[in-house]
Amino acid sequence: MAKFDNSFTDELRQRLSLVDVISRRVPLVKKGQNYWGCCPFHNEKTPSFSVSEDKGFYHCFGCGEHGDIISFVMKSENIDFKEAIKELADMAGMKLPEIKQKTREQIEAEENYIQITESATKKYQELLYTESGKHALEYIKKRGFSDEMIKKYRIGYAPKNNIIASMFNNIKHEKLVSTGLVKIGEYGPYDFFRDKLMFPIFNAHNQVVAFSGRSLDGSEPKYINTTDTELFHKRQTIFGFNFARDAIHRANRSIIVEGQIDAIQMQNHGFGETVAPLGTALTEDHIAILCKSNRNIIFCFDGDNAGQKAAVRACTLVLPFLRDNSDVKFAFVTGGKDPDEILKTSGESAMRKIIDNATPLIDFLWETVNKNYLINTPGGRAQAEKYLKDCLSKITDKIFQNEIENEYNNRKFNQWHKWKKTEYTPEIELPDIDIMTTNVIKSIVQTYPEITEKYIDFLTSLNISFDEDVQKTDLSLEDAEKFIISFKLQRYIKKLETEKQVLLSKALSGDEYNSDELNNINNKINEAKEKLELLMDIKK
Repeated sequence: MAKFDNSFTDELRQRLSLVDVISRRVPLVKKGQNYWGCCPFHNEKTPSFSVSEDKGFYHCFGCGEHGDIISFVMKSENIDFKEAIKELADMAGMKLPEIKQKTREQIEAEENYIQITESATKKYQELLYTESGKHALEYIKKRGFSDEMIKKYRIGYAPKNNIIASMFNNIKHEKLVSTGLVKIGEYGPYDFFRDKLMFPIFNAHNQVVAFSGRSLDGSEPKYINTTDTELFHKRQTIFGFNFARDAIHRANRSIIVEGQIDAIQMQNHGFGETVAPLGTALTEDHIAILCKSNRNIIFCFDGDNAGQKAAVRACTLVLPFLRDNSDVKFAFVTGGKDPDEILKTSGESAMRKIIDNATPLIDFLWETVNKNYLINTPGGRAQAEKYLKDCLSKITDKIFQNEIENEYNNRKFNQWHKWKKTEYTPEIELPDIDIMTTNVIKSIVQTYPEITEKYIDFLTSLNISFDEDVQKTDLSLEDAEKFIISFKLQRYIKKLETEKQVLLSKALSGDEYNSDELNNINNKINEAKEKLELLMDIKK
């Protein structure tokens, strides 16, 4: 009988939560590792219907019904296989492929693929402990990897020569190319990975389907990964998940870090539930896979701007997967360090403190809004409200969505609008800006939110109150931005000239001063004035 390609049905099972699909028809309660409810296939008052998200099947201890996500839809809705696949594909947002059966050639191709990647893994492992791989072994040992860890994760070394192309010279080129290990160049086949520390990438069945190679000579990029193949898709692959699956259930959460070495070190220092995306930004597919195991996730990123941006993106991706029993948090490793370095220098206790003090999603999203919008202005608050509304609209659990919305409404009332009840006090420091310039800046802020966001740090430093509504400016967007830039330059020049006067005063009074510092200030003043003159010329 014709059937859908296994890769499509496997992806359906991967993207969809068995618990979510069954709970649409059967109220489920979690007890231990499984979910329980009354069987939909026979009448019962005491729940004997068990659902295992991890194993991907349900079983009724009363009537004996047993199956997976596809068979449940078929039996519960009395539809055939094709109709069930179509319904599940709609739920997953996937395009339904044509029904087809794998040919013998396709099956053989997949078997050959796994045989090649397995043989390559063994060869890379051997080479790591040879003279040619000595520098790679030294590097990984310096990173704190023991021989047991190297063996467990099957880490190896790809030499500078074309070892894989030579090993399989009796195999057709297209078979080698299909694995991503070999490319075809002007002079024939050559190894894609050369002089790299090799991290095998495993599928759910613990088979090696791809590799991630790390540079050893300082060249960029640090990591290169197997390009997408028939059996490997970066957007749907989580590094370390095959090792972390059981730990995720035991810990009742998963931890997501940014890189392979971080994930391995975390797994071997008391955080076995840690995984990492592979050579690509976090995707919805990654979140879907993890949520099938557990909806409690801690995102652990670097504390720099890139890490903050990655956290914001992760926040928006995880919102559709939130449920009222979800516990999603954000942890940041500061000081230019990563989890690997924290573990090596400060130990597991320091890393655990970072994880334990992670910020809940509802607070992280609130802090993000307050950092990125001028919430002391009506326009800024409006933008912030729109952003929050857009984020909350992604939450599919409507009751949970309403509860979070109510929480934010309380915060907005107490923190954004409480200023209305504050009486005026004359002690407020007045800005050192004339009233005409102040009004122009206020009107620009009211008229052009995009300019406000771009120069938010400078505008907030002016000590101007933007609470009151003012008439919108007649300046064009371009002229308004030039006004802000020119004013910023003028204040910068004024600051430098003040510093210069301090140094000159020291010189006149006979005190010691740094002549190089004075020259540096003069250079900065001249550069700023040139920029200001150029800007004025452009305005003309």
